Amino acid sequence: MKLESIRIKNFRAFRDAQMRDIPGFCVIVGANGTGKSTLFQLFGFLRNAMKDNVSVALTKLGGGRGFREVRSRNAEGSIEIELKFREGYKKPLITYELAIDENENGPYVKRELLKYRRGSTGKPWHFLDFSEGKGTAVTNEYDDVQNENDLKREDQTLKSPDILAIKGLAQFEKYPAVRALGDLVENWHISDFHISEARGENDSGYAEHLSPSGDNLPLVTQFLYKKHRATLDGILKNISHRVPGIRSAEPKETEEGKVLLRFTDSSFSEPFISRFVSDGTLKMFAYLVLLNDPKPHPLLCVEEPENQLYPKLLTELAEEFRSYAQKGKQVFVSTHSPDFLDAVELDEVFFLVKDMGCTSIYRANKNNEIVAMINDGGDKMGRLWREGYFNEVDPQ
Repeated sequence: MKLESIRIKNFRAFRDAQMRDIPGFCVIVGANGTGKSTLFQLFGFLRNAMKDNVSVALTKLGGGRGFREVRSRNAEGSIEIELKFREGYKKPLITYELAIDENENGPYVKRELLKYRRGSTGKPWHFLDFSEGKGTAVTNEYDDVQNENDLKREDQTLKSPDILAIKGLAQFEKYPAVRALGDLVENWHISDFHISEARGENDSGYAEHLSPSGDNLPLVTQFLYKKHRATLDGILKNISHRVPGIRSAEPKETEEGKVLLRFTDSSFSEPFISRFVSDGTLKMFAYLVLLNDPKPHPLLCVEEPENQLYPKLLTELAEEFRSYAQKGKQVFVSTHSPDFLDAVELDEVFFLVKDMGCTSIYRANKNNEIVAMINDGGDKMGRLWREGYFNEVDPQ
């Protein structure tokens, strides 16, 4: 599934903002405090609400104040989120709407709606419609229905009004439309990578997927070595090609069954193990592990990947992100780096601009001056950013 648009209302800095025509590889640029992290927090909030409930997700995001901290300051009414996406080329447009409010009993789901549009005209069909824990859901497969009157709806009541209907009903095979959305949200990956944690000795246990912080990198490497050796070999070959100075990289299994990575630097004759490799090389390896997951995430969010990376590596990394998106997945990246932006296409960039405490979202390809300088003058995005052509979106 690919997100095509997002509308956000009363969610922190986003009083009323929208992103349209979102590409597979989407790069977010903005000055400090404009809401780049908040946009990624939105994805994390939805995933946490899917995993637990709205109350827990708000508490994690807003601390002790929960709803009041997350809702935009001085705002009235509900927090509203709208996602539009498709399951594939020429598939129907799917809209998911969520409104969250608070009463004396705490946060609750004021309205939750899932609807499919059959064509370019006519009203969309409602496949899920819930308010305050009660509502209806359709049990038909979408492709099996030709007339809205043939939709089979069931009334359901959730255990609590702060539970998402897509969480409760996605567990059942008889709600295919709801299950598809639930699977999408549940498998989002919001990276919070820390190089110090990736260097840790977390080498006992089992893990198939890289954690947001990267603390289980040794375990995932071990899993790839034993279950997907060709994938790991491809990653190591790629890193020796991508990272200057690394002549080769290979895995070595110890007598205890642990897998150590050995890197050979052009400056040294003897290989050294991964714990002694540079921060940039280790981070690049972690990103390649994430991007080559045998069961890839439908959506990745990566905040400021340029940290710890040598500027020349950023072009290589941008290519890897774009390649992942071209395989049918989606990548959101925020950046403060003009070097990273030099490797990005005009259609892939969105600007965040804050005015009077509220953030708006603009597409870079709607700025005629920037379009002309890139298309006619051959300028690169990063250079234009350094020279101040992005107005209030200055690199910091």
